[in-house]
Amino acid sequence: MHCSHCGLCCTKTEMLLSEADIEKLEKTGTKRRHFTRTDGQSYIKLRNRVGYCFFYDPKQRCCRAYSYRPLGCRVYPVIYSVEDGIIIDGLCPMCSSFPGKELQRKGKTVMKLLETIDGEAAKRKQAVKPSAVILHEDRNQS
Repeated sequence: MHCSHCGLCCTKTEMLLSEADIEKLEKTGTKRRHFTRTDGQSYIKLRNRVGYCFFYDPKQRCCRAYSYRPLGCRVYPVIYSVEDGIIIDGLCPMCSSFPGKELQRKGKTVMKLLETIDGEAAKRKQAVKPSAVILHEDRNQS
């Protein structure tokens, strides 16, 4: 598939990031605190800036971190939909030119990536719980 560089996929992104994605993006010289945000479920996402992905330049219509882009960006327009499973994102104006045989291959990549991201989020969430329990127990003993 040939990308038209329209920027629609980079607009108001909710792109989930794995630790490997973050480490790769840090190679651009940008600190993670600048391009990431953590949601209430301990998932790390790309931060938006002026309505676009932190790394997207709307004037030049290009990604400033293209060589280091996250795996989710690399497999796009293949995405996971809670309702439909692995699909080609209809938001992409070039989705009709996406080769059907790639859907299965990239779909497996998406599922493996989501499994990794879910595991990492669970570890972050678990790392927060013990200290909260200890603080709670300490208050009860006083």
